[in-house]
Amino acid sequence: MFPVLDHLPGLTDEEIRRYSRHLVMPEVGVEGQRRLKSAAVLLIGAGGLGSPLALYLAAAGVGRIGLVDYDVVDETNLQRQVIHGQGSVGMLKVSSAEQRMKDINPFLQVDTCNEPLTSANALDLFAPYDVIIDGTDNFPTRYLVNDACVKLGKPNVYGSVFRFEGQVSVFYAQEGPCYRCLFPVPPPPGLVPSCAEGGVLGILPGTVGTLQATEALKLILGIGQPLIGRMLLYDALEMSFTTLKLRKDPRCPVCGVPPEQVELIDYEQFCGMLAHDRSPYRSENGTKENMVDEITVRELKARLDAGEKPVILDVREPHEWRIVALDGALFIPKGDIQAARNAVLAGRALREQTVLAQIPDDREVIALCRSGIRSADAIRFLREIGYTNRLLNLKGGILAWADEIDRSLPKY
Repeated sequence: MFPVLDHLPGLTDEEIRRYSRHLVMPEVGVEGQRRLKSAAVLLIGAGGLGSPLALYLAAAGVGRIGLVDYDVVDETNLQRQVIHGQGSVGMLKVSSAEQRMKDINPFLQVDTCNEPLTSANALDLFAPYDVIIDGTDNFPTRYLVNDACVKLGKPNVYGSVFRFEGQVSVFYAQEGPCYRCLFPVPPPPGLVPSCAEGGVLGILPGTVGTLQATEALKLILGIGQPLIGRMLLYDALEMSFTTLKLRKDPRCPVCGVPPEQVELIDYEQFCGMLAHDRSPYRSENGTKENMVDEITVRELKARLDAGEKPVILDVREPHEWRIVALDGALFIPKGDIQAARNAVLAGRALREQTVLAQIPDDREVIALCRSGIRSADAIRFLREIGYTNRLLNLKGGILAWADEIDRSLPKY
């Protein structure tokens, strides 16, 4: 997988001093450090997981590190994305990360890609790198990373975090299962909340990202037992680690066929959710599918100022309401709406016997959440059980309201 010793670059006197704690370890030594210098690693995401990954891989002496991220640094990132600082707010994440990485280690090459990862660019982006590390937070991109790695024969160092729990594994189809062997199909849209919706303990990505970095270094150095065919589960509240054995599925639609037959598909359609906020939700033929009508915060403010009184339905969680809320809103968490919808569809209850009785079907309803994702899901749930009145999603949610209407409101 990596170059043989005869083709590895040498180390300068400065590098020998810098990496001396590696060089005295027989498992690494001069040859291992030369392997690190010759290696190329691609990080998908420069956020919570990408921060410790970029910091430690740069410090370890990985010679070439690629960063793929299209976002800018926001104050809400700083609680966990430790590669960025207050002075980086508003900067491109890849630029902020590159600056910090080169401050740690001026001898490395940093490649930056300030655009979303898609089926159209994944293969070209992945091709020059030895190891791909998935630091993303959404299912469409995880499936895309997996399938592209299988097609190109590259190891995928996987990690995920949510609230107090994390997962780490190495999906390498040449030697073990891939992500699709474990998760053949994604969960139903809206079932698994994102970190923005459910939160994440700030230090958790540091633990999981460092574990991913460890796995990447082991692959490059050829030492230890990588997490191929195993998944490590971390529970920060219990401070416990559990290892699960994973099996390769011979009928896997991706790693169970020859690599040349693997096709990168429309992963947003496959997962029924957006991969990022720059892409429309589209079906195979390019037409809008499952979209909801939207209203901007400025449009809503103008209507409220004109004396209109639409029903404003806030579908966030109670602890979010206590941070910030709009006066007069009807509060029903999305999970409660989803549970009521499931009961109605299963014939276990009538609409009027559930929390849905609070939501009128003869007046206009404007749904909101933190950023507009959960509220769109709530509207789809209401449609599925027969709501035919006008249902609008507040574009950008309460964050947009705080940005554009009332800057005195706290953002989270």
